[in-house]
Amino acid sequence: MTPFTFARAVDEGDALRLASAPAIKYLGGGTNLVDLMRETVEHPRGLVDVTGLSDAIEETDGGGLMIGAAVRNSSLAGHRAVRERFPVLARALLAGASAQIRNMATVGGNLLQRTRCTYFYDTDGSRCNKRQPGQGCDAIHGFNRNHAILGASPACVATHPSDMCVALAALDATVHLQSAQGSRSVALTDFHHLPGEHPEVETVLEPGELVTAIELPALSAAARSTYRKVRDRASYAFALVSVAAVLEVSSGEIADARLALGGVAHKPWRAQLAEGALRGRPATAETFRAAAEAELADAVPLRDNGFKIELAKRTIAAVLGELAGVEA
Repeated sequence: MTPFTFARAVDEGDALRLASAPAIKYLGGGTNLVDLMRETVEHPRGLVDVTGLSDAIEETDGGGLMIGAAVRNSSLAGHRAVRERFPVLARALLAGASAQIRNMATVGGNLLQRTRCTYFYDTDGSRCNKRQPGQGCDAIHGFNRNHAILGASPACVATHPSDMCVALAALDATVHLQSAQGSRSVALTDFHHLPGEHPEVETVLEPGELVTAIELPALSAAARSTYRKVRDRASYAFALVSVAAVLEVSSGEIADARLALGGVAHKPWRAQLAEGALRGRPATAETFRAAAEAELADAVPLRDNGFKIELAKRTIAAVLGELAGVEA
């Protein structure tokens, strides 16, 4: 591991000051960043521990929740308001990693997880445009069973690993940021980039900018929501496909639907085509299947992951059927 400095921030201003030099990284629970340093993928000159910043979960004036970036994943999953009003988020958090990791991982750090693509981690033997821009991508013609079927580019086919972010995408969450220039907020669906020609640029964060909180808007329909993760084994595996869904049905007709997919793209994938095919339609198995077909119509399989297209369609239909009480 490359030598690095370490400092602990006492407040946001202190964190911004300590991270103002080049190649400084913020450290939350360290459940991803420390691994990347150990594997020599990341080489920060210094770490600024931000686990002492806000770990509060507070009600907002609008009836939503403001979640501090230092809140632990396990604390968020177990919070009463989250379990009762946003069950999709609680279930997504509990589907991620192990209990020990959830006890360490922070909400802010979870937003910044990097891909688990094995070629990205293989610093000795594989080409990776995300790790070294312009180098090439060995995953495209390699073993790509876990890779993207939506939104990929010739430069990168990696997928985003976070379960939490998929739920946040479906819930219209907002990310609050702070820099030396001031504060701003970004919709979660705009926070992560698709790869394009620059897969190494993964988020909208500017150098030194700090994630301070995530805001959930009031959303009454979210009380009827869920998250389903399809993976190779029952625990401690990343999603082949996951679905976060919010569904509101009135008199047999779909009044509102919010869907996001995980394991299929470089970022949490908001399924807007499916949502458009659901709203105002009868809550039937045929409607759910048609919505899934619409969302996956432009999916592009690689050599080893064509099964994900049908898997995603079936998972979408099954999750919506569960929420509506309809066999799908």
